[in-house]
Amino acid sequence: MKTYQVVLTKSYVVTVNAKTKEKAKRFAEFYTGDIQDISTDENRKKLNFSIEEIDTRINESLEAEEIKDD
Repeated sequence: MKTYQVVLTKSYVVTVNAKTKEKAKRFAEFYTGDIQDISTDENRKKLNFSIEEIDTRINESLEAEEIKDD
């Protein structure tokens, strides 16, 4: 079996409650991980936001490079 490194890009639609559009964008970028909300209760209380939903839209592999051949 061969081993490959794959560059993968993912797109999501994230629904965020926040005071401004700029803050919503920043919170979505900073507090989301691999299809999950990685913010803490403290983050949400201190910064007054919540992430309601993360919906995966696109999974696209850009390239693959063989790095090992067993």
